[in-house]
Amino acid sequence: MPRPQTAGARAESELKQLANKKLVQSVDPVEKLRCYCLTRGANGILGLGRMFRRNDDNDNESLDFKEFSETIASTGLKLKSSELKQMFATFDRDGSGSINIDEFLIGLRPPMSEARKSVILEAFNKADVTGDGLLTIDDLKRVYNVKRNPKYLNGDCTEEEILTKFLGTFETYGVQDGIVTCEEFMDYYSGISASIDDDAYFDLMMRNAWKL
Repeated sequence: MPRPQTAGARAESELKQLANKKLVQSVDPVEKLRCYCLTRGANGILGLGRMFRRNDDNDNESLDFKEFSETIASTGLKLKSSELKQMFATFDRDGSGSINIDEFLIGLRPPMSEARKSVILEAFNKADVTGDGLLTIDDLKRVYNVKRNPKYLNGDCTEEEILTKFLGTFETYGVQDGIVTCEEFMDYYSGISASIDDDAYFDLMMRNAWKL
């Protein structure tokens, strides 16, 4: 199963350019954060999710306003206090003073059609051979043949190293634990999706990349 090198690399470049352009034009704080994440590539939102979870001091899968503000500040995005409060209030729908991390990240993803979500999920389910909801090197060994990879053939990399690097595609901010959840997989491809206008082309790219 080949990596989506050509189409994926092109989409990644287009995504960053589009996100930078929209970031300058955005006035809504949620859109600003979304664009800022995507200027770092398709795994920008995934990286933000990992930062949020690291700042979840009491491990309750939610953030209060202080934790939320500190995380946003650590990304480097400059927002006014009023913008932070507006964004937090958007997701704190019940007024509890905290927001669920998963719900926030889902809301931050670029909008996708149900067809796109479906083909992404189909790809994940194929790669998740063990069916445990986690994509690991052991899963990839059963669906990804590295024997024709140039770096494997010339001895530069072992099978483990190649597969670890592949999983690193879905990880960022220096965190590489070799485990990718379905939500992280969805976050990554929602970024790729943001730079592709045509549903049919996105579907074709996914099916070619994952041999669906």
